[in-house]
Amino acid sequence: MDTRTAGVMIYKGIYHLFYQYNPKGAVWGNIVWAHSTSTDLVNWTPHVPAIFPSQESDINGCWSGAATILPGYKPAMLYTGINPLNQQVQNLAVPKNLSDPYLLEWVKSPHNPLMAPTAMNGINASSFRDPTTAWVGPDGRWRVIIGSKRDRMGLTILYRSKDFVHWTKAQHPLHSAKNTGMWECPDFFPVSTQVPVGLDTSIIGPNVKHVHKVSLDDTKHDYYTVGTYNSIEDKYVPDEGSVDSDSGLRYDYGKFYASKTFFDSKNNRRILWGWINESSSVDDDIKKGWSGIQAIPRTLWLDKSGKQLVQWPILELEKLRTDQVDLSNKLIKGGTVLEVSGITAAQADVEVSFEVKELEKAEVLDPTWTNPQMLCSQKGASVKGSLGPFGLLVMASKGLQEYTAVFFRIFKGQNKYVVLMCSDQSRSSLNNSNDKTTYGAFLDVDPVHEKLSLRTLIDHSIVESFGGGGKSCITARVYPVLAVEDGTHLHVFNNGTQSVGVPKLSAWSMKKAKIN
Repeated sequence: MDTRTAGVMIYKGIYHLFYQYNPKGAVWGNIVWAHSTSTDLVNWTPHVPAIFPSQESDINGCWSGAATILPGYKPAMLYTGINPLNQQVQNLAVPKNLSDPYLLEWVKSPHNPLMAPTAMNGINASSFRDPTTAWVGPDGRWRVIIGSKRDRMGLTILYRSKDFVHWTKAQHPLHSAKNTGMWECPDFFPVSTQVPVGLDTSIIGPNVKHVHKVSLDDTKHDYYTVGTYNSIEDKYVPDEGSVDSDSGLRYDYGKFYASKTFFDSKNNRRILWGWINESSSVDDDIKKGWSGIQAIPRTLWLDKSGKQLVQWPILELEKLRTDQVDLSNKLIKGGTVLEVSGITAAQADVEVSFEVKELEKAEVLDPTWTNPQMLCSQKGASVKGSLGPFGLLVMASKGLQEYTAVFFRIFKGQNKYVVLMCSDQSRSSLNNSNDKTTYGAFLDVDPVHEKLSLRTLIDHSIVESFGGGGKSCITARVYPVLAVEDGTHLHVFNNGTQSVGVPKLSAWSMKKAKIN
């Protein structure tokens, strides 16, 4: 199994998810395109694999790609195939029957491969993969980018086509950055600077910025920049302060990789899909028979600051909520752990807001503390502070031998307060073969004028957290030994010296989605 997103789209009112899948085992290998459909993005029906090795251009594997809707409402799939020489080449597949809304059968182009490394184009044959959704430029020609590298320079190679079959490589990449290594699973799409709605991938013009996202093979993290796309020169330039590197903006500061967005034309929104890899050992993966899952789909838009994206779980997910429990106007004193009972704590949705009054008592932020993950590792949930740590203990066992802590700390920086958001897995399981890395992010929220909000989705081994209304997101995988099923508890906690207000907390048990 693998479940990395391979292609996503909506066609005739039905959502299609294509993903990387190993039909012969729980770990990576023998990759085909599995296919599931849904009418609500929550409940899914699996179908037979859509694309599998059958041509010379993909005989050693059908890797990731993306869907594009062509004129006449015709879906097309560009994807990376592995040829007999183990070179990465780009192929095209189209539905056999456009009147079938489930698009069960796909036909490969006889012209495959459409794009390939040659001695003339100098493309690295082992680093040329994952074509994006294509877009139309002002000249009416299609454009697509493919992830690559030249030595240590990451780049998105640009191709153009009039007919979606015959492609010509541009002389320059759409974008590149030194010393970033291979850029996998690129994505490139417009965002509105005025309203929080999605835009079709080909939209250009005023009040539009572009997002360029890559999955860094070196770090296995997804990074993005916000910037300007010059559609005449076909060049993308990140805005000042938008950084192309390991220290740049991420969709998610935990386990979240190989992501892909698509434009949901039915609801005018852009939806983000991401792959959550495992924290369990390969031996445990083989025992349980699966590894790797999809994150909850997220709606994504440009923050009003224009500097970063905001993400939020799709609205449809709220249909699974049941048995609501509310707390309001609670004062959580330092050292308090307050249980939230009455819900299935192993399968829950929790929204909470915190109010902090005495901000002047915040610890001073050392100017060298620039790495939020390292800071969260050093100052975990058990390390007392002044304003924080405060937040949630999720997937907690009865005596708190096991818990995952999702929390905030507030520091006094230069001329402003700095909010740190952490997901601390160090005590998540008594099984020490699990990866229990702690994750962290700085959250662009001003605690002087705003409440600190946190939403956490809990689904057994998955903890997805959204801070500040989705300005920073952290996904974790946890495999507790004691905190399973009914042995799981949920708490609000404050391990700082100062009291923290909780104006409102709402928690819901979550019903099971149908996925097979």
